Amino acid sequence: MLRLSKLTDYAVVVLVRLGTGETVQTSPAIAQATGIPEPTVAKVLKILAASGLVASQRGAKGGYRLLRPLTAMPVAEVITAIDGPILLASCVDGGTSCDVQSLCPVRGRWDPVNQAICQALKEITLADMAEAEANVFFEPASSAPVLHIAD
Repeated sequence: MLRLSKLTDYAVVVLVRLGTGETVQTSPAIAQATGIPEPTVAKVLKILAASGLVASQRGAKGGYRLLRPLTAMPVAEVITAIDGPILLASCVDGGTSCDVQSLCPVRGRWDPVNQAICQALKEITLADMAEAEANVFFEPASSAPVLHIAD
């Protein structure tokens, strides 16, 4: 089963929140709005800042802000920022960490599959994700988010 890490999922939620809320938001405010624990939000924001997706702003009106609109942020870029390159198998793109690579009958055949998935993820932006969630909002909770679907 292919599955994104929780941190990547949280990063998407944090970025969508930054894109739909005030221009500059603090880590505690994002945590309260999303229900994601504040230390996790802070960790995600630090990674996203190092990847050039958000910028931190110091001072009394400090916090974090997007460096580009959600329409210019592909999901693939967020996944790569948090989890590293998108690779379905260890041999994709010439990787050599597979013990049976020299005997493998499908060696090199994962590359087109990986490319197709990467291309699809590059075509979906965070704005698309925000639109898909337009009728869903998070209610602050002490331990986990509670989703409410708007009628």
